[in-house]
Amino acid sequence: MSTFRTHKTSADRSAADRRRHRSKIEKAIRDGVHDIVSDESIIGQDGKKRIKIPVRGIKEYQFVYGNNSKRTGSSAGKELHRGQVVGKGKQKGQAGQPNKAGNDAGEEFYEVEISLDELAAYLFDDLELPDLEKKRFKTTLSEKPQRKGFRTHGIRPRLDKKRSLRSKLRRKAIVDRAASAAIEAGEAPETQEEEDFAFNERDLMYRHYAPKPKENSNAVIFFIMDTSGSMGKEKKFLARSYFFLIYQFLRWRYETVEIIFLSHDTTSKECDEQQFFTKGSSGGTLISPALNHTLEIIEKRFHPDSWNIYGFHCSDGDNWGTDTPKAIEATIRLKEICQLYSYCEITPDGGPEWAKNRTTEMMEAYTPLEDRKFKITRLADKLDVWPAFKRLFGGKLDV
Repeated sequence: MSTFRTHKTSADRSAADRRRHRSKIEKAIRDGVHDIVSDESIIGQDGKKRIKIPVRGIKEYQFVYGNNSKRTGSSAGKELHRGQVVGKGKQKGQAGQPNKAGNDAGEEFYEVEISLDELAAYLFDDLELPDLEKKRFKTTLSEKPQRKGFRTHGIRPRLDKKRSLRSKLRRKAIVDRAASAAIEAGEAPETQEEEDFAFNERDLMYRHYAPKPKENSNAVIFFIMDTSGSMGKEKKFLARSYFFLIYQFLRWRYETVEIIFLSHDTTSKECDEQQFFTKGSSGGTLISPALNHTLEIIEKRFHPDSWNIYGFHCSDGDNWGTDTPKAIEATIRLKEICQLYSYCEITPDGGPEWAKNRTTEMMEAYTPLEDRKFKITRLADKLDVWPAFKRLFGGKLDV
């Protein structure tokens, strides 16, 4: 059964088309976020930097005339019944692949250029921050000038020409009414030609600004990643995509965002973004040193009374057995002072079959701790990045 959309006005149709266009862009961004991340630094760009997103074209279906032959559209058996296949299109050829030729026409797409701020608006409009219990995070960082009406004196750049002209015209109207009254009273009015009616100081109006305290909310993000020998390039790329979304979302929500990169194998160290994603180690894995290092930095530099604190840890789940109780203890302390703390376990599809669905010791130990302030996610491939992110900030917690 066919369904036709009806539009009361052309404006209704335009609104529907805009919604479809927006949904296409949103889908393209979410499906291609891994491609965006491959070229974008997490912290090196401001919100004005523009990026290009390929968007598949929207196909408009339409009726076409047939060739008027008998039984057009009927099946080979001549007797039609519901659900019967009427016809099949030509078998498609093979599309071109990288470094290979193809004989099929490509799918149409066009590029949409947007800024990182616009990308954030597309992705994050329907997402919310975790419920904040504390209200003391606001600190006055600066004073922002705010319009406070007009004055008859001021500096020349703040002269409002339109209001000054209105003031002059009102004064002239008063003078004209006085002249008319004088004529009616039989007196000789003092007339003034239009070109002689010049501005005076009383006509000039200047915009007035007064300083207004600007309250800003601060956030600090701890990105913690296992860089031991078991964390290969593919796992780090998944972590990068995941961290990119988290950073852009929190940057969009907060005035000031500090970011701390901590890498660890058996020890933890603070590093910059490039080292975080490129350098590795051939050593083993201890998780608790990284978590205790995070707690030390918070105590020294980011007091919970002044900062919204977020922590995100990515690992493949391998940890030295005797270290797990220490990691659990540190995690409990972190979830008490963080707005949100999350553990993400990365098990890419490219790994061995037995490793894809296995439950690691860390996952087993962390699962009982999961609640609204401590969430667990899992990444197997790049298509898991958006659902995992949505679970942190926009989805229901299934525990």
